Amino acid sequence: MTEPPIRVVIVEDHDMVAEAIALALERSDRVHVAARANSVAMALVEVRKHRPDVVVLDRRLPDGDGVELIAELAALDARVLVLTAEATPAVATRVAEVGGSGLLLKSSKLTELVLAVQRVADGEAVFDSRLLAGVLDQLTGRGPALTEREQQTLSLLADGASTRDIGARLGIAHNTVRNHIRNLLQKLGARSKLEAVSIARRQGVID
Repeated sequence: MTEPPIRVVIVEDHDMVAEAIALALERSDRVHVAARANSVAMALVEVRKHRPDVVVLDRRLPDGDGVELIAELAALDARVLVLTAEATPAVATRVAEVGGSGLLLKSSKLTELVLAVQRVADGEAVFDSRLLAGVLDQLTGRGPALTEREQQTLSLLADGASTRDIGARLGIAHNTVRNHIRNLLQKLGARSKLEAVSIARRQGVID
């Protein structure tokens, strides 16, 4: 007997991107694109109507963050594959924690997307290989252990704050800020503040 097709709803607000995804998926004998939506509100309408096996979900939509929709889609028995232009391990971990089945970057090849949809439909979890190590570290608690002040300092560095700005924002002495930064560099294995922020984002310590 022939397997029933994998029914997919694409949630993407850029028409050209949605069209490219649909064309790529329809090339697979296993996949049928049941509907397309361009917002959180429309996604719920189309998923309730078509009851797809998989939802390919953009993260940034005109009326909200697609990740916040995952739990509701999963409750409708849809497996959710997030497709986003950029993400950190922290974002990918959040997708997993709320019931998503995977996350791919839009820079992935369309053939990778087709395979990911099939794997997700078959019950697998599929996360971009560039984020997977960070996701595992986040879920198993293996990220670097930072104090609350170090975490605050790191977040402010990521926002572009200077050492003096950080001291003023946190109400601590300039030398104390420098000590926090020195500890951050050691714990993250970084040689500069910029590299520390880059490593922290890659490892999912900050979003």
